[in-house]
Amino acid sequence: MKRSAVGSWIFPGVLTVTAAAAVAAQSGTGPTGLWVFLVVLGGWMVTLCLHEFAHAVVALACGDTSVRARGYLTLNPLRYTNATYSFVIPLILLAVGGIPLPGGAVLVEPHRFRKVWYATLVSLAGPLTNALAGVVLAAASAGLASPLGAALQFLALLQFVTAVLNLLPVPGFDGFGALEPYLAPATKARIAPIRPWAPLLLFVVLFSVPQVSGVLFDAGAWLLSAAGGSQYLAAVGQSLFRFWA
Repeated sequence: MKRSAVGSWIFPGVLTVTAAAAVAAQSGTGPTGLWVFLVVLGGWMVTLCLHEFAHAVVALACGDTSVRARGYLTLNPLRYTNATYSFVIPLILLAVGGIPLPGGAVLVEPHRFRKVWYATLVSLAGPLTNALAGVVLAAASAGLASPLGAALQFLALLQFVTAVLNLLPVPGFDGFGALEPYLAPATKARIAPIRPWAPLLLFVVLFSVPQVSGVLFDAGAWLLSAAGGSQYLAAVGQSLFRFWA
């Protein structure tokens, strides 16, 4: 089997399982919490793939042909740099802690970009994809007062939260990537030693200081309401998602 074909079944497989769980949740088939859990977790993995794919597509459009050579122009999660850190760990942390962490898997070569500010477009492509997904999910499930509606509203909330999180100007996040092209070389050199540890430090703060994660979810809830979503249904969806609790 060709390397490019390995794992090609994962994305359509996740879509199929998510769709089946959505039908079960909408029909009221028990156990409701399990179906909501699968809808949210499956939907989250789909949007993780879309997030990384958006980075790759915009990078190619901006002149970085290396993304094609690396096999990033696909929705197959195994084609990204580190499927464990980009998909497995975020999915586990979402299931356990309820915090949507970004993947950050696509490696680009900024020197290939035709303009300096194209690097900003590439960095913003991911979180903007999440924000767009949030708008679509909020609109699609508006007025759907059912377990499926609650699941989709919670998934929409997670999209807005991760968009805000990704836009933070922290090294390793898309927000920093959007600003990095304009930083002086001396500033980049001072940041370099802490760059590998900055995301880990932020994650520790998010999980250990509820007030910090609360600010992120408040921002996400505001965006959900602005998109016509329901904070109440999102809260119901969050409760159903954590059915074991």
